Amino acid sequence: MTLDQAVPFLCCPHCGHELHRVAGSLHCPERHVFDVAKQGYVSLLPGAARPQAADTAEMVAARSDFLGGGHLDPISEALRSLVAAAVDDVPGCVLDVGAGTGRHLGRVLDAVPERVGIALDLSKPALRRAVRAHSRMAAVCCDVWRGLPVRTGSAAAVVNIFAPRNGPELRRVLAPAGRLFIVTPTRGHLSELIQELDLLTVAADKHSRLADTLGPGLALDERHTTTWHRELDHSQVRAVVGMGPNAWHQDPAELDRKVARLPARVTVRFSVDVSRYRPAPS
Repeated sequence: MTLDQAVPFLCCPHCGHELHRVAGSLHCPERHVFDVAKQGYVSLLPGAARPQAADTAEMVAARSDFLGGGHLDPISEALRSLVAAAVDDVPGCVLDVGAGTGRHLGRVLDAVPERVGIALDLSKPALRRAVRAHSRMAAVCCDVWRGLPVRTGSAAAVVNIFAPRNGPELRRVLAPAGRLFIVTPTRGHLSELIQELDLLTVAADKHSRLADTLGPGLALDERHTTTWHRELDHSQVRAVVGMGPNAWHQDPAELDRKVARLPARVTVRFSVDVSRYRPAPS
């Protein structure tokens, strides 16, 4: 039922026309057809997925295990009140662009009753989990760099957490009074692990890079930092490394050797910036 509720907010990735549900598929007036997977998500890719662009099943499993422990719940806690305030009296859905398993979006939806949530991600293993994350969440496979299969101006709120950002597309799908929320790591994020495990670092000019990525169509309203600490064992350390972009840069055997040299339990700092944007005047 959730996919049916989400269809009015979606559009054909080929021609941009509206979509309609016909049995087990979505159809557009130009006769483009998209089959709904048996797990409940739908792929609205305009062609084959780019190789090595999507999170693997192993990365998704690591993320699911780590998120299931509540270690990153302060992110969704921060977003819940912000999104609830933003969508008040603004029509439209709530999008999570790069939603992964849908845990954060599901917690946000708990704070905005009656709203339909749409989890967008390129990883099918992630979407198989997202369709089960919340009763009001639909899951759609798409590539942010090839356009979002979402109707123009149909999102009351868009969230983007540690995920790629296509500024013009994020601006396009926002309702005129909608808001975009972007969560990015600070330079202190995972600071206890960066040197020991040779992890990727956050650039000093990340705020200016973010502004350049988004472009002139989005204006910053406010930004605040949320910081917390968690005590992690070795398996949890491997999960936090294996669930994100560091996984593409680490040899698993070498990572195991590095983790084995850490204390049995290590207190790790988590620190993120939550930035709110509004559509800028044309």
